[in-house]
Amino acid sequence: MTGEIPKSPTAPGPRVAIIGGGVCGLGIGWRLAAAGCRVEVFERDKTGRAASWAAAGMLAARAEAEPLEDTLLELNLKSQRMWPEWAQEVEAAAGMALDYRDEGTLIVAVTRDDVEQLHFHHELLRGFGLEVEWLSGAETRRREPFLSPKTSAGVYSAGDHQVDNRKLVTALELAYLDAGGALYEETEVTRVEIANGAARGVFAGDELHEADVVVLAAGAWSREIPGLPASARPPIRPIKGQMVALQMDPSAPLIRHVVWVPGAYLAPRLDGRLIIGATVEEKGFDTDVTAGGVLNLLLNTWEALPGIDELPLVESWVGFRPTSRDDAPILGPSPVEGLVMATGHHRNGILLAPITIDAVSDYILKGRLDAAVRPFGIDRFRLSEVEQRGAA
Repeated sequence: MTGEIPKSPTAPGPRVAIIGGGVCGLGIGWRLAAAGCRVEVFERDKTGRAASWAAAGMLAARAEAEPLEDTLLELNLKSQRMWPEWAQEVEAAAGMALDYRDEGTLIVAVTRDDVEQLHFHHELLRGFGLEVEWLSGAETRRREPFLSPKTSAGVYSAGDHQVDNRKLVTALELAYLDAGGALYEETEVTRVEIANGAARGVFAGDELHEADVVVLAAGAWSREIPGLPASARPPIRPIKGQMVALQMDPSAPLIRHVVWVPGAYLAPRLDGRLIIGATVEEKGFDTDVTAGGVLNLLLNTWEALPGIDELPLVESWVGFRPTSRDDAPILGPSPVEGLVMATGHHRNGILLAPITIDAVSDYILKGRLDAAVRPFGIDRFRLSEVEQRGAA
C-alpha cells in the first residue's frame, strides 16, 4: 500500500496522468478535473473504443451472480444502486441522454435441461437474498410475446437494468473535456516513470508528462504497460468476446427487456438495435470475427426468439474483457507510491463504473478508500503467492 497521495504545490489537487480512455479512465478524469486537478488521459486508440465500446451495457448484478462470489456481488450491488442517480449526473454534465432503461431483465429457459439449470440459478440468487421472480413459460411469454412458444420458464429480475454504453463513452468524454481535462488519443504510453519507489509520470513517445499520480485504467492492456515493476503489474489477460447487432423496427421491437437465453444475451436499444453477445474465448488479442462465433450467437438467439431470422445484421465486432486471475477488479493503491489501479473489471466494467470512478477519485483527492473496494486491491495476489510458496 502507498502512503498519502502527494499534492502539487501549484494546484488544489495532484497532477494526474491516466493510462486508458475508457469509461473508467474518462470518468475518473472528469471527477478529478472538476475538482481542480491537472489531468491528462492517454488512450492508445480512439477514446473509449475498446471494452467500453464493445460492451452490451447491461447492469446485471443479480442475473450474473455466481457461486463463491459473495464479496464481488456486494460490490456489484452497491454500484448498481448508484447507477440511477449517477446516470442523471453524467447526463447533466454532458448535456445528453444515456438511454438508461429500467424495464428489468428476463432469464429464459427453453428446453427441459434449461429449466433445470434455471432452477439452480434461481435458488442461488434466492440464497444470496436477491429479489427475483420465478415465471412459468406462459408468464414469461406474456412479458415478451415474441419469445418461442417452446419457452418453458423464466426468472425476472426487476433490479437489473441497462444503459447505452456507447452513449456513456461519448457523454463522459464531453464531461471530461468540459471540466478542463486534456485528452491524448492514439497516443501510447511507452513507459511509466518511477523513481525512488514512486510514480513520477508517464512517457508518451520520448516526452515525459510529469504527474504526482498515475492511474492504470488500460483494461486488457494494463499488464503490458512498460515500466511497471513486477509487484505492480496486474495479473490481467484479455478474454475475447464476439458480438453482433441486428436491426429491429424501433416502433415495434421484438423484445423490450434485456433477455438472457441459453448461450447468449440480448440487449434492445431504443433505436431498434438488438445487441447479441458474447462468446468467451481464450484467444489473446485475436480480433477476428469468426463464422463459428457468429453462428453460435445467432443460433442460440433464434431458438428462443425465432423472429430474428428476418432482421438485418448491421454490425459485428470483438471486445476484450480485462480479466484478473479471480475475475474480480483491481482497484486502489499499489506497492508503488502514487500508482493507482482501476482495471480488471472482466465483464462488469459498465456496471462497476460508478463505484470505481467515485472510489478511485476519492482516494486520490482525500486519501481515503471506500471500504467496499478494499478487498479488491492488487495486494491480494501478492499475498496469495506468498501463501502458496509457504505451503509448498
